[in-house]
Amino acid sequence: MQKGWHGVRAALSEVNYRNFTIGNVFSLVGTWVQRVALGWLVWKLTGSGAWLGAVAFADLFPMVLVTPLAGAMADRSERLRVTRISQALLMVHAGLLTVLSALGLLNPGLVLVLALVGGIITAFNQPFRMALLPSLVERPNLISAVAINSVVFNVARFVGPAIAGLVIAKGSLTLAFAINLGTFAVFSWTLARIRLVSVETTRSANGGLITAVVEGWRYAVGHVGLGAMFLTLTVVSLCIRPILELMPSYAALFGTDAGKFAFMTSVIGLGALIGALWLSRQADPAALAKMSLSNGLMMGAALFVAAVARQEPLGVAALFIVGFGMVLSGIASQTVIQLAVPDHLRGRMLALHSMIFRGAPALGALVIGALSDLTGLRGPLVAGAAVTFAFSGIVYSRRKLILKSLGL
Repeated sequence: MQKGWHGVRAALSEVNYRNFTIGNVFSLVGTWVQRVALGWLVWKLTGSGAWLGAVAFADLFPMVLVTPLAGAMADRSERLRVTRISQALLMVHAGLLTVLSALGLLNPGLVLVLALVGGIITAFNQPFRMALLPSLVERPNLISAVAINSVVFNVARFVGPAIAGLVIAKGSLTLAFAINLGTFAVFSWTLARIRLVSVETTRSANGGLITAVVEGWRYAVGHVGLGAMFLTLTVVSLCIRPILELMPSYAALFGTDAGKFAFMTSVIGLGALIGALWLSRQADPAALAKMSLSNGLMMGAALFVAAVARQEPLGVAALFIVGFGMVLSGIASQTVIQLAVPDHLRGRMLALHSMIFRGAPALGALVIGALSDLTGLRGPLVAGAAVTFAFSGIVYSRRKLILKSLGL
């Protein structure tokens, strides 16, 4: 297994993975530009945390309903072809949003509908896109490839909001949406350049899609190690990650300008980027699993500080740590899953990971956003921090049993 930067270089030396990564960089930057612009648009139109939570819910919650079926399909379908089709649909969606913005037709209700449509397409795309990864790299480079994907995601999380902040400051939300359209076009082009030497084969299931989904969930629940990792990811995603969807509301605690909002979103992205770069040098699956099980303690403490901070610098520092912890949670759990599950279950396990990673923050943002309109944002964030810290402490106390069940 390649270690450190040697593993990174080895993964990027593989042409198919390099093409995928180049397109992915552009696409994710554009996605974050659009996401930040939509959040700012909804906040300016409504001034409501509940509306922010509702739009986040529409965007993210389809993962809960669509992704399990898509994951089962990813275990019996050609992953590259479906990824290409779904990316093309997302490009059409971005084009529609750009046109409607240019015509001045966007309102909260329409944004909600468009967020739902985009969420459904993304929910279908995600397990195919993630399960495709082992077909693009040799297995010794898989940890590095997953880490690079996380670096790419978090570069986008840092760069995208910064671009969005500049665009919003100029008063051109339409340009933000047009940027996303252009980046999707680039990714579609790079996907078309991928040529697999041999299509990854998967064991066909005898039953229907629902049966296949249930089989995958039973495997996850019955596996002590994977079950603990999925449950930990659920709690973190429900209680910690919604602050990202509610960032316009959090930034408003310290001021109301778009630049502050984009800056704080970028700080989370910077923390995640540093975490991803650090993790890209980690080649020990056991160490990654320990990080996944323990970092809820750090994230719970950091979110508590962010929630109670009255001085902006303290809040910004806490957001940086939250971002660092987010990437540890996501990349460590995904890498262990990629390495631990048999290939005929890979799509379903990664679909479950995606369902939790995107669906749980949707529910958390909806609940926390609604409560924030009643009690203010600080109280619900403190409650989420306390739950995460307590639960992570319980899980970490059982880490030896969990790691043994994972064979680590």
